[in-house]
Amino acid sequence: MGQRLRKRLVDREKSRPSLFWLLGGIIVPVLGIFVKIEILGEENLPEEGPFVLAPNHYSEIDPLIVAVAVWRLGRAPRFMAKESLFRVPVLGPAMRGTGMVPVARASSSVAAKQTLDTATHLAEHGAGVIVYPEGTLTRDPDLWPMRGKTGAARLALVGDIPLIPVAQWGAQEVFPRYGRMRFWPLRKPIRFLVGAPLDISEERAQANLAWVQTRVTARLMDRIAELLAQLRGIPAPAVRWNPHDHGQKETGRLEPES
Repeated sequence: MGQRLRKRLVDREKSRPSLFWLLGGIIVPVLGIFVKIEILGEENLPEEGPFVLAPNHYSEIDPLIVAVAVWRLGRAPRFMAKESLFRVPVLGPAMRGTGMVPVARASSSVAAKQTLDTATHLAEHGAGVIVYPEGTLTRDPDLWPMRGKTGAARLALVGDIPLIPVAQWGAQEVFPRYGRMRFWPLRKPIRFLVGAPLDISEERAQANLAWVQTRVTARLMDRIAELLAQLRGIPAPAVRWNPHDHGQKETGRLEPES
């Protein structure tokens, strides 16, 4: 990784002073006390140009794991986040200062325009963005990826941007889903696997059609599950967990079964 990482460290996203340097200088070494991240498939993350990175999501600490891994690979870890978070004191300015992308709860027409604007911005600036296609922590009781939402696929299709699936495993030993952080033992292993960009060339001609976005999302979630199966060493379920089939909400905290 050494030569590739050194080359990426001169990437324009990190070669100029920014809030990323300050946060990276604090978060990376602190998180390194508690976890040891092994990065696999690093060749699948482009050294330059836009990308949409789509990871699985099963622990509250996932964003930190993903951010540090992407940072170590030489790219700026920008996330799409709820617009309301940008109005929170201290947090909001920090998110704006690091180029995070706000997502508003809006009508389909407004959402479509926002997607186009975001895709255009990413393409023009050669930037990447991290989008959790599940939208929240998975409801699957065994922590497999559940049914995804179309945001990541829509962004990649509309912007003609590489859509890159990612799986990571081990974070549940540090921060169990809806549990408390476990500080001991230190340096718990976490494996971070970057998959090859999904081939969505045939779907790009119909990028704005809802059924096309849904089909690409299903393929994306299947691929993330396949990557996770490699890390876990067991087969993934043939069908993605659907919260509606189990009387669960797809947003907010998962309530324990009575």
